[in-house]
Amino acid sequence: MAKTHNLGYPRIGKNRDLKRSLEAYWNNDIAEQTLNEQVQTLREQHYQTFTHLDFAQAGDFSLYDHVLDTSFLFGNAPARAKRENNNESYLDSYFRIARGRSSKRDCCPTHAGEMTKWFDTNYHYIVPEFSKTTTFKLYADTLLSEVKQLQARGLDVKPVVIGPLTYLYLGKSLDDTNKLDLIDSLLVAYKNLLHTLAENGVKWVQLDEPALVTELNADWLSAYQHAYDTLQNSGVKILLASYFGSLADNLKVVTKLPVDGVHIDATRAKHEVAILAKALNDSQVLSVGIIDGRNIWRTDFTEALTLLNPIAQLKQDKLWLAPSCSLLHCPVDLNAEQNIHPEILPWLAFAEQKLIELEILSKALHTSSQTDQDSVQAALAQNKRAIDQRKQSSLSTNKLVQRALTNIKNEWLHRSDDYATRIAQQQKSLKLPLYPTTTIGSFPQTSQIRKTRQAFIRKEITQQQYEDALKENIAYCIEQQEQVGLDVLVHGEAERNDMVEYFAGHLNGMLTTAYGWVQSYGSRCVKPPIIYGDVSRSNDITVAWTQYAQSLTQKPVKGMLTGPVTILNWSFVRDDQPRSLTTQQIALAVRGEVQALEAAGTGIIQIDEAALREGLPLKQSQWPEYLRWAVDAFKLCSSGVRRDTQIHTHMCYSQFNDILPDIQRMDADVITIETSRSNMKLLDAFNAFNYQNDIGPGVYDIHSPNVPEVESITNLITQAASKIPAQRLWINPDCGLKTRDWAEVRPALTNLVAAAKALRAQ
Repeated sequence: MAKTHNLGYPRIGKNRDLKRSLEAYWNNDIAEQTLNEQVQTLREQHYQTFTHLDFAQAGDFSLYDHVLDTSFLFGNAPARAKRENNNESYLDSYFRIARGRSSKRDCCPTHAGEMTKWFDTNYHYIVPEFSKTTTFKLYADTLLSEVKQLQARGLDVKPVVIGPLTYLYLGKSLDDTNKLDLIDSLLVAYKNLLHTLAENGVKWVQLDEPALVTELNADWLSAYQHAYDTLQNSGVKILLASYFGSLADNLKVVTKLPVDGVHIDATRAKHEVAILAKALNDSQVLSVGIIDGRNIWRTDFTEALTLLNPIAQLKQDKLWLAPSCSLLHCPVDLNAEQNIHPEILPWLAFAEQKLIELEILSKALHTSSQTDQDSVQAALAQNKRAIDQRKQSSLSTNKLVQRALTNIKNEWLHRSDDYATRIAQQQKSLKLPLYPTTTIGSFPQTSQIRKTRQAFIRKEITQQQYEDALKENIAYCIEQQEQVGLDVLVHGEAERNDMVEYFAGHLNGMLTTAYGWVQSYGSRCVKPPIIYGDVSRSNDITVAWTQYAQSLTQKPVKGMLTGPVTILNWSFVRDDQPRSLTTQQIALAVRGEVQALEAAGTGIIQIDEAALREGLPLKQSQWPEYLRWAVDAFKLCSSGVRRDTQIHTHMCYSQFNDILPDIQRMDADVITIETSRSNMKLLDAFNAFNYQNDIGPGVYDIHSPNVPEVESITNLITQAASKIPAQRLWINPDCGLKTRDWAEVRPALTNLVAAAKALRAQ
């Protein structure tokens, strides 16, 4: 029978238990011992998912981020993590790099590690830092402790560790160091780890190398051969795991590596499974990622078995089955959902259900007993009914939406005037000062806001009571912004649970879940909506709230929308039509909301495309096609306004060097970007490219509780002004303020405004 294993499992718990424990610790509500006890309880639930698998994975659980765990595993924690002459715990150093301070008791905040997206997912990781002085040393106590806990339960343990080349690939050099120059030093630590695991009874180790699905140059490919030549004969068997795409030109390199098994993502590299099966030798394991670890649709068993049956004949006892990647990217349990449309519910599978699917597929390949045959055949028949019903369902198709797509005209993708004409007209009407100040959109989602929303959902308060409470919060947000002295205000988004989920709840063809939480970073979780059909807009979504906020102030209030590409990339997307077509449908819906806001008198409209870059294909040769339709989608929703209506957009954690021409083609009047954690290094891209429009480089890291000083903000903007003319610079935080509290936000924004005034005075 094919062996079953998992590459990783959601860490957060069914009820976001990890989030609550972490935030209680950071707020000094619980001690470290209590945190460890609560985490151990959560780990016990985590371990229950291993009982039907042939291997139990260790090392996939993390208190914040598995890449940061790897940095600490190999002694690559930045020097600022540790306080001098302080016998503080590992956790204090760890959280200081994760978020800038370990907890409220931490007297001395520091610069948090840079955060960016994990390949093309919506998960954020803490970027490893390298320099010519970087050294590595193994600190394996945490991993070994988990291995021993699992072994004590009689489980066959397979530790999961990021592979050495992917670890280097993910990091950044703080000087001119070539990251590959560090490989030999790093391999010493890796080999030490493998020997240590072997001494503790471990037989297999999974080394994750998703960098192999990108387009690597000859130096990197050569480094792969060198690395795995070095790591062979370390006392354990190595499963090399690739995922998120096809190996393509790297496949030949992989088949030459001296590893004991290779995992391939069969949901995104289906055509390579048979090729790899034939290329591996008889002693090597082929692990087929047959269950989609990135989406929530039920696996088509008929299609999966058509692929697996000939592979099972070829590889026999050397075939393993697994999800395509870690299930970190999926919600935990579909059984918790009570309000999903009954026709749609059978189409779905969350993490727990995906592991059940894995078990069924394994049995379907090698059933022997009559009982197993009967149960497997029943499961296969049930699966076929669900797959067929989805294909035939009228819920997926809206002829009005499809007709609207055919009516799109090319001129809808272009503003009627160029940027210079527009910005002059906008300045006449807006009368903004030099270095205008604003925020990205959201303000703190207080516990009272969340309680009120839950009371409304449970029907404990009326619609009118709920709206009155939201208006009270909007009024408070406007008052605070007026007092601080911001130039362009926002309504604070108290009505929104999430920037994508909120819009999904008001669009046809999308549904939201009650408990479908997925980790974004640290304790931050989101509930990605599910796009199950053609998308359209029936009614205004944001107009009333924006109008109310504007009625409270003479200063301009931005209309706040989420862009079509971000809605796509931060949702579970239907897999029965091209992503470009789904995005175009969403763009038409957002275009309708943009025009409604303008008609209601809103002079500044922000359309956030925070996830534009993260949707880039992992192979750079495929970028042009994606950027063509992604930028066109933004232009479709943003271009149907007058010249005096100012369009803003916001992007998170984006390396802009390689896509600046496409960002220019978006033609937003103002773009705001994250630059604070990189200390404005991201703006180096603008040295080589003459970006024409206004830009607001984020000067306040909202993912850290630290309050920026006036001098720090002034220095950052001064750096920015050396690359962008001051007349085109805005001053703003690097992202929304939803996750912060008012005690942090007020002084931070006060300092931001003070910095702007100081710069104007100069």
